[in-house]
Amino acid sequence: MSEVIPGRVWVTGAGGLIGHACVEVARAAGFSDRVRPMVRAEIDLTDFPALERLFAHERPSGVIHCAARSRSPACQTDPAGARLQNVEVTRRLAELAADLPMVFLSTDLVFDGRRDGSKGGYREGDAVNPLSVYAETKVEAEAWVRRNPRHAIVRTSLNFGRSPSGPGAFNEELAAAWRAGRVVDLFVDEFRCPIAALESARRLWALLDSGQGGVFHLAGSERLSRYDIGQLVAEDLRRSEPDLAMPMRAGSLAGYSGAPRAPDTTLDCSKLTALLGEPMPAFTLWLRGRTTG
Repeated sequence: MSEVIPGRVWVTGAGGLIGHACVEVARAAGFSDRVRPMVRAEIDLTDFPALERLFAHERPSGVIHCAARSRSPACQTDPAGARLQNVEVTRRLAELAADLPMVFLSTDLVFDGRRDGSKGGYREGDAVNPLSVYAETKVEAEAWVRRNPRHAIVRTSLNFGRSPSGPGAFNEELAAAWRAGRVVDLFVDEFRCPIAALESARRLWALLDSGQGGVFHLAGSERLSRYDIGQLVAEDLRRSEPDLAMPMRAGSLAGYSGAPRAPDTTLDCSKLTALLGEPMPAFTLWLRGRTTG
């Protein structure tokens, strides 16, 4: 159990990709004393009596809620478990933090990506239509969070980075497949707007500090296909593993017969850009401009 310092901001999912990035951003900016990293080994968020006792004991000043069951296959095979972790935990945290600012991390997959004539660019007020259990649980959780005008919902896209608890970022999953000698199939007609987890984390902190509630979109400024993204990840990985084979096949949703997939869930982030006064980064430029892993 970490030292009790009243008034710190709880960051749930601190062992995951974006939660860990939030802790790293705070450390780099010199305000790590504001942060209370919440990791699964220390507190099971589904143990609601224990969660309530800890909240009363520590008296946080805000919550950035990143913890979730986010792997879609696991959610599909265990919908009840997914709803417990993604909906009920969010509901309980929102109730506990009723008088505090809270930022809840949601997903672009709340949209089905199938609007007539659409090339993505979803705005915050557009109708949602989730195609998976994971996305359904995020829509349900959003409904609880939006009850409080002080609380913010942030829908994001694919995030690039390193996950302390194991491969979680899309780049880590691709790298793991290539290291295992597998060929990766990636669609040329499925589009997302990737962003670095560290860039997301900086904006999550800024949004929390702004005190603004409501729904916001946070993603990269580029509309890229899955295949484009794979090419960029391979280019980046060659910096550190130049001898690694990184085979990939270009596929199309037209010939796909698996579980439903959203073809284009790219996001319009102009609302958050205007609030924070900072444009969203172009993933290609960010990736090629970074100097460290």
